[in-house]
Parts: sequence; C-alpha cells; structure tokens
Amino acid sequence: MVFQDKVCVVTGGANGIGRAVAEAFLSKGAYVAVIDADLAAGERLAGRYGDRVLFVHGDAAEESALRAFSETVLRRFHQIDCLINNACVSRKGILSGCSYDDFMYVLRLGVAAPYFLTKLFLDAFAPGASVVNISSTRALMSQPDTESYTSAKGGIGALTHALAISLSGRARVNSISPGWIDTRLYHEGAESAPELIAADHGQHPAGRVGAPPDIAETVLFLCGDGASFITGQNIVVDGGMTRQMIYHGDCGWTFRP
Repeated sequence: MVFQDKVCVVTGGANGIGRAVAEAFLSKGAYVAVIDADLAAGERLAGRYGDRVLFVHGDAAEESALRAFSETVLRRFHQIDCLINNACVSRKGILSGCSYDDFMYVLRLGVAAPYFLTKLFLDAFAPGASVVNISSTRALMSQPDTESYTSAKGGIGALTHALAISLSGRARVNSISPGWIDTRLYHEGAESAPELIAADHGQHPAGRVGAPPDIAETVLFLCGDGASFITGQNIVVDGGMTRQMIYHGDCGWTFRP
C-alpha cells in the first residue's frame, strides 16, 4: 500500500483509535489532517510529526467547526485521498436519563458529521479516494443504557452503504466495526486504568483483547489499492466475539437474573 504524500483526514485523531490511524498513515509517508476537541493531545501529535500533521482544534459535532476545518484542509492540500470518520462519544442512554440534547449531540458527532464532512470534501476527492467510517459492534448488539452511542453506530453503518452508492465512481466508502479495543496506550495518562486480566483476553476466540493498531491496519487495507473492489461494506474487527454464542453454563458463564 503506497500512501507517500497522500492526504488523509482523520476526525477525532488525537487519541485512541483515531490517533493510531493517524500514526499509521504518517508511518507510510502521508500527510494527515486531524480535527479534535482535545487541544493538548492534538498539539502533542502535531509536535511529534511536524508539518506532516495539520491539527485543527474543534468540535466535529458543530457545523461551523466542520466548515472551518474543511476550508483549512483544502487551503493547504487542495485534494483528499482518504477520509476517516472516527470521532464519536457516548452519553449513555435511557436508564441514566440521557437527555434529548445529549442524544442529539451524539448523533451529530457520530452520524451527521461524517455525512457533512464527506459532502464538504466531495469535489476534492482525488482519483481512487476512500472514505472509511468507524462504526462498532455495538451497532449489532447492546449492553443496557447505551442508546446514544449504539444509535450513532447503527446510523453510520447505514450511512456507509448509502454513500457508497451515491459516491460511485468518485470514492469508495466502507466501515469498520471494532469490538473491545484497549486504547490505554493511545491516551495520555490512561496507564492508571485497571489492567486487563486473563479472562478478558480468553473470552475472545482470537485469544486477546484488540488494540488500536488492529483497526488502523484495517483502515490502511480499505484505503489501499488491494481493496479497490470493496465498497459499501462493513468489516467487523472484534476477535470473533460477535460470532461466539454463549448460553447459561457455557464457558464458565452463569446467568443470574
């Protein structure tokens, strides 16, 4: 996969999976433009990579921030090779009283922003351009009190195949649904989070919890020439967890209603 001097945009690229994706593109010689609400983390990323990174501080849930970001990116780079719509948060759900405004904020960040940023860059996509939306296995299954995040991730999955058809001949559009990804090493100061235990890893058919580079490598694949016949698809990267059926008494698990 050749990304030398390609222009890659990553929303929420200062921490977590977004940072791993940004650094993966940078390691291949690309230029990376990042919008993130975490000013300190964004400045650290830009400080490490110099003029290879264009960092814009802003909240991708706001239309004005997206417009300003796209204008800044296009003023410097003029065209886009890869757009990675990664930014999203959770504001929980119905059991904890997630408000209308909180719910709509998550939808703006997780669904409306990817749509609108794709629209803003539409005329700037280079030949062979690729859009990758970061969804989640939570679009396929749920824990209690997760309605805001789950709805956003379900929405971006549907948005992916809609955009793939609308952008036919202009850009390929795919999504990735990560499972449990341990992002501690990609957040400053998160080393104090509880350590994973053997059971955390062992419950995955792949034998371990995922790491941000697992997702970054999948992004690189989808943006590369080897994926030129793939569009409108969702790739689940979860160590097999969504394929493992568990009933009471299986794998040491007991249901206690």
